[in-house]
Amino acid sequence: MNQPARSLRERVSAEEWELRVNLAACYRLVARYGMTDLIYNHITARVPGPDHHILINAYGMLYEEVTASSLIKVDLAGNVIDKADHPYSVNAAGYIIHSAVHEAREDAHCVIHTHTPAGIAVSAMEEGLLPLSQTAMRFHGHVAYHDYEGPAFNRGEKGRLVQHLGDRSAMILRNHGLLVCAPSIPQAFNLIYWLEQACRIQVQLLSCQRPLHRAPAEVVELTAEALSGMEITLDNERATNPNLKSDAQKAGSGYGLLEWPALLRALDRQDRSYRD
Repeated sequence: MNQPARSLRERVSAEEWELRVNLAACYRLVARYGMTDLIYNHITARVPGPDHHILINAYGMLYEEVTASSLIKVDLAGNVIDKADHPYSVNAAGYIIHSAVHEAREDAHCVIHTHTPAGIAVSAMEEGLLPLSQTAMRFHGHVAYHDYEGPAFNRGEKGRLVQHLGDRSAMILRNHGLLVCAPSIPQAFNLIYWLEQACRIQVQLLSCQRPLHRAPAEVVELTAEALSGMEITLDNERATNPNLKSDAQKAGSGYGLLEWPALLRALDRQDRSYRD
C-alpha cells in the first residue's frame, strides 16, 4: 500500500522548521513596517548543516503571504532542494545578490535586501548616509557602498559586491536600495529596521530646507562606537532571558535579540498564519 506523502514539516528537522518560522516572521515584519516592494526583494537564511542550503521566498507571493512551509530551499547554485506544493519558483536576480553574500561570509546566516523609497533616495545621494541623527550615527563608519551595475543578472558582479561589503553588516547599493547581513534573523531585522529609519529621517530632514545642526565629529565617533557594541540591558536580564545566549555577549551581536519575542507576539496577535 502506498504511504501518504509526508508534509514539508515532517520532511525537515525541528531546527530547520524553527528557522522557517522565524524567517516567515521576518517577511511579515518587513511588510508590517512598510519596507516591501510588492513580490520583489528577498530575505534569505542559511539552513543549519554542512550543505549550505538557503531558504528564500517564493517569487510571486507578497511578503504578508509568506509562511514557514512556502519558503523554498535552494543550494548555492540556485538549484531547488525542497519546496511546498505551490507553482512559484525563485527570482534569479535576487538569488545572485543573496548567494554572493552567503558564499563569501560564513557569519551571514541571514541577508535582507530592500527597495524602499527612503533607502533608494539615500543611495542616490552622493554623500550617502549622513550622521544627522543618533539613529544614523550607529552606522557611521560601518556602512559599505556598491555602485549600481544594472539589474543583478550578471554573476560576475558577485565578486565585486562582496569585495565592497567586506566584513561589514550593512551596505547601501547605489541607486538601488539597502542590504544587511547578520548571524541571525532577529539581528538582521534589527539592522534593516534601523538603517531604514536612518534613511527616512535623512530624507525628511533634507526636505525641510532649513539649516541643519550637526553633531561634532568627536560626538559622532563616540556614538558610533557606543552603539556598535552590545544592546544595553540589565545584567539579570542578560542572564535569564533565553534569547540572549552566550554568543550575544560578543560586541555588536546583541541588537535584535531582546525585542524579537515581542515582535513575534505582535504578529501572533494579528495573524499566526506565518507559522504554517
